[in-house]
Amino acid sequence: MVSVIWPAGKVTCPHCGSDRVGSFSGKRRLCNCKACKKQFSVKVNTIFEKSPLGLDKWLPAVWLISCAKNGVSSCELARSLGVTQKSAWFMGHRIRLALQRGSFASLSSTVYEADETFIGGKVKNMSLARRKARSGTGPTGKTPVMGILRRTTPDSPSQVVAEVLPFITREGLLSRARKHIPEGSEVHTDSASHYRQLRSFYIHRSVDHAQTYVDNGVHTNTLECFWNLLKRSLGGTYTFCWPRHLHRYVAEQVYRFNERKEDDQRRFLTAMEQVTGKRLTYQKLITPERVP
Repeated sequence: MVSVIWPAGKVTCPHCGSDRVGSFSGKRRLCNCKACKKQFSVKVNTIFEKSPLGLDKWLPAVWLISCAKNGVSSCELARSLGVTQKSAWFMGHRIRLALQRGSFASLSSTVYEADETFIGGKVKNMSLARRKARSGTGPTGKTPVMGILRRTTPDSPSQVVAEVLPFITREGLLSRARKHIPEGSEVHTDSASHYRQLRSFYIHRSVDHAQTYVDNGVHTNTLECFWNLLKRSLGGTYTFCWPRHLHRYVAEQVYRFNERKEDDQRRFLTAMEQVTGKRLTYQKLITPERVP
């Protein structure tokens, strides 16, 4: 943990920035700052900060969530760690926050896929009250998620980025495509009209899914496989997810997909490298917020 928080090897005080600190000692692994006379631990400035649970609970939790194929539910995590389901649920969301990444490294001369999906329950499985409240069919009442996939290159396997959207618009899809895809690249999409603006910046090729799923090498099947993995984990492992928490579950699946070629130890160490500088309080977690 010391090497994760202070990669340069020099322990500094998070309160005043001084390097006049003692060594970690005691059962709580606290360190005293000789300049400001304050104490701090290795949990400072991480997702573990101010948690009453020790690292003997947190580190196995990071291992389980980062290495599980289909995810780990809060009930299963609670049984494995010997904590309550409420604590395990909170721990899971804090770890998923650490797994979030910005994007993949842009590479030229590669093929990209862009597609969107809609996450939500089926009408036939809803109560009568919810059926009446939900108007329309298809994606109505569901949460849209946009994904961009970079196909396999000689240097790395296929990588994906995904983002939860409040609604689907042409401008929103175009801005996110320009954020992650280098201009001039070849982009494959379906025949939806909101992707037509991509032609101004990319070599845009589309396939009509009403007729075929592959047309002369043009397809979005790789990204469709990722959507299948995401929905299987949501429906099979977690069974239920509030829309305001969906972006964390999506980030978890993105991390698992992008690190699928690594072994468990490498996935765990990569996750631990991302725990610093992130904080999620319980009050913020349970407070309804607008979907990003």
